[in-house]
Amino acid sequence: VGSEMCIRDRYWHDDSSKIGLLSLQIKNATMNKVKFEIEFPIHASPSMLYQHFSTPSGLEEWFADKANSRGKVITFYWDDSEEQATIISKKNGEKARYKWIESGDDESYFEFRIQVDEITKDVSLMVTDFAEEDEVEESKMLWENQIDELKHRIGA
Repeated sequence: VGSEMCIRDRYWHDDSSKIGLLSLQIKNATMNKVKFEIEFPIHASPSMLYQHFSTPSGLEEWFADKANSRGKVITFYWDDSEEQATIISKKNGEKARYKWIESGDDESYFEFRIQVDEITKDVSLMVTDFAEEDEVEESKMLWENQIDELKHRIGA
C-alpha cells in the first residue's frame, strides 16, 4: 500500500518498493514576482517626507496601526495581524528599502525614495515594490490608497 505526504517544498513518496525525495519548485512556481514602480507627486519638504517612511513613528501615521523596531527589524501591526520587515538600506534624507521577512530568499523588497526635480524643485515619492504578475494592478491601488493617507496626514 502506497502513502504520500507533502511537507513544505519537499515531496515524499512511499510505494513499498522504494522511497524517494523529489524537490518541487514551489518557490519558483508561486514567487514569480514582478517589480513595479509608482511616482507620487507630494507637496512636502523632502526632510519631512523622509521621516514618514524611515521611522517607526512616521510609518505609524499612515502605513500601519503600530510599528516597533528592534535593530534592523520593524514589526508592523494592523488590527489582529502583524508582519515583520528587515531594513535593507537607508540613505539619510533620500530613501529606505525594506524586505518582508516572510518573503524568504526571493529578491523582492519595497522601497520609498524621494525624487526632487532639479529645475522645478517638485517633490515626488517613488515607491518600488514587487507583486505576482496578476496582482500588480491591485498592489498599485493599495499603494495609491496608502500614499493618499500619507498625503492627508502631512497636509500635502
